[in-house]
Amino acid sequence: MSAPTTASGSAGRIAAEATEAPAALTTRAPQVPAERLVAEMVPPPRFATVSFDNYITDPGQPSQAEAVEALRAFAARLGGGADAKGGRRRHWFRRKAKPAAICGPRGMYLDGGYGVGKTHLLASLWHATPAAPELKAFGTFVELTNLVGALGFQQTVKTLSGHRLLCIDEFELDDPGDTVLVSTLLGKLVEAGVALAATSNTLPGKLGEGRFAAADFLREIQGLSARFRTLRIDGEDYRHRGLPAAPPPHSDETVTRAAHRVPGASLDDFPALLDHLSQVHPSRYGAMCDGVQAVCLTGVAPVPDQSTALRLVVLADRLYDREVPVLASGVPFDQLFSEEMLSGGYRKKYFRAISRLTALARDAKTLADAPYKR
Repeated sequence: MSAPTTASGSAGRIAAEATEAPAALTTRAPQVPAERLVAEMVPPPRFATVSFDNYITDPGQPSQAEAVEALRAFAARLGGGADAKGGRRRHWFRRKAKPAAICGPRGMYLDGGYGVGKTHLLASLWHATPAAPELKAFGTFVELTNLVGALGFQQTVKTLSGHRLLCIDEFELDDPGDTVLVSTLLGKLVEAGVALAATSNTLPGKLGEGRFAAADFLREIQGLSARFRTLRIDGEDYRHRGLPAAPPPHSDETVTRAAHRVPGASLDDFPALLDHLSQVHPSRYGAMCDGVQAVCLTGVAPVPDQSTALRLVVLADRLYDREVPVLASGVPFDQLFSEEMLSGGYRKKYFRAISRLTALARDAKTLADAPYKR
């Protein structure tokens, strides 16, 4: 049968060429069981094999090499958390507090701009810590707060108290409730002997600044800060260091055609996807992307409001973690957020999202010319 040539136009021709319609993220609203939330608290695929050795330091930024050495030493001090065979530690032998000889703060806080490799270093710490995988936890701040919501506070404390190390990526305090919740949780975990490590674009004493009345919660914020030794990591965004400019957006037809040609690709209208994100908890965005090999978006346009923008940031993080390329039409990714957003309290989150989406757009450049599915 020949391809249609009537009102459906190019979309009809593309559908006729395809052997299988692409998936749509807007049809997915996964329910993630609590046991999966705990089991998946490991470094994401992009950081599954990183190490201190393959972190490329910038000779012009000595703070990077200093951070590597400080984290190596911290990991070494966390030894002794597993039995001789590397198996699960027997809880009846674990002391309630101070199970390891660690002096000073029981946490390391990696502060720096987006793209300086903080998540690489945090995951490297997780890998380097000499304890069985089930005695270490790695997750984003959003995933941690969602774990509390799924398990309840007391059960979360019980579950994580048996760990040697808790790594928290993208540490942010966006509202007073999170401030009190996380402060109390980390306090309980430190008392149980859990070591902490976190990354953020904001110094611990400045968390919440520009987002809510942080002064009203100064005691909680200062309490969090006291638990960490801050490592400042300077440098430029490695994702774009010495690379060509990001590829320009494609046409709707090119993106749609690629979605039908690339195995495992999804295809969504950008405004519809933004609406859908408001109906799915951000902690489930990773599960929403399960099995997706490429994300194709048509009609990318500036994000209309801050709540929507923050949800998009989380989706960008999960796609980046999973190394999912993004092929898009519409405006370039550096035009997603308004000048007001880029100068406000969440500006570092937005710049991180732009950086990561641009890297994923560069990864997707070859998809526009992908061969037909077989």
